[in-house]
Amino acid sequence: MDHNRPAKTLVLPPRGWRISRRHALIAASSCWAGFAVIVALVLGNRLAAFDSAGLQYFRTGPNAVPWGPPALLEAVRDWTALGGVLLRNLFAAITIAALLLVRLRREATLLAATILSGWVVNTLIKATVGRPRPTIVSHLAEAGGSSFPSGHSFNSAVVYMGIALALASLSAQRGVRRSMITGAALVTALIAVSRVWLGVHYPSDVLAGWLGGMGWALTASALLYRPARELADAAAPAIEAATPGELQS
Repeated sequence: MDHNRPAKTLVLPPRGWRISRRHALIAASSCWAGFAVIVALVLGNRLAAFDSAGLQYFRTGPNAVPWGPPALLEAVRDWTALGGVLLRNLFAAITIAALLLVRLRREATLLAATILSGWVVNTLIKATVGRPRPTIVSHLAEAGGSSFPSGHSFNSAVVYMGIALALASLSAQRGVRRSMITGAALVTALIAVSRVWLGVHYPSDVLAGWLGGMGWALTASALLYRPARELADAAAPAIEAATPGELQS
């Protein structure tokens, strides 16, 4: 412990890494290309067989009941809640607050901008496509609004990948960064699968939602970082005046 450091000194975590603009845009372009293909196939009604088979895959018997014991269904509902409005925004708010607490304002501002703009993008796409919810199997969870793309899949990919990119910037170790980003991708992919399991989305809804959400998180990282940095840096003097204390980086 450094006894010579003033009590109010805050040492910033080092910024060890940030995904390059070029790599982010390349990865985002791949996601958006896949998204565009799915949109074209859905609008052309060419995925009906795929969607029907996917919805029925998780059901069994003449009454199309879900796989496994009731505990499994409850676990799927718990998992899908990670992509719901309450939990994903709670985790986002906690992360933003933590970043602000250690005065990583650029990362906090970028994460907030990524999430808010992603919600707008998903809402606009839903309104444009206007696909109704599936009725092939019974719904095992409450769901309203348009079906394409899956809001749980899109927004959870934006939120959790945004969080992963923000936290990965604090590590200089490639293995740690890869684990965070891979973990976010897997968590959101399973959220997407849970929506099909519960019968409230077609497989094409969740695949497009996951690709679109990942694509937006990467796009925002590339295009919104500079505005977020400028906004955070511009606000820094006022915040420092309101919270006096020695700051070391």
